[in-house]
Amino acid sequence: MADYTIAATLDQPYDAAVEAVRAALGEQGFGILTEIDLKATLKAKLDVDVAPQVILGACRPALAYEALTTEPSIAAVLPCNVVVRALDESTSVVEAFNPDTMMGMADDPGLQVVAADAKQRIVAALASLQAVEEGH
Repeated sequence: MADYTIAATLDQPYDAAVEAVRAALGEQGFGILTEIDLKATLKAKLDVDVAPQVILGACRPALAYEALTTEPSIAAVLPCNVVVRALDESTSVVEAFNPDTMMGMADDPGLQVVAADAKQRIVAALASLQAVEEGH
């Protein structure tokens, strides 16, 4: 996986993984603002086939508000993108944009606090998915 993402591989088929990710993000206070079905979009626009995958635009309103009051231009990188992608019939990967990478673009201590909180919550969400996975 790339350095700019936080990732987890799940022993779950795609549809189950998407639902599990939604629930895990919800437990960390994130709501889903946007959803892009990449497979359907690329098929419709380019007539190409790719593995099932979705981009979930996750937002924790309190963190978004704190970031916006610190630096209004941070809105350009909101919400946090989380991708769920099928690897095969029974395995999926989850990747979230690493908030530390975003902080490489900003040198504001207030934003660093927000990014650290967001990262902690994203890591906890992915860790909970793997804990559920290991319980099977």
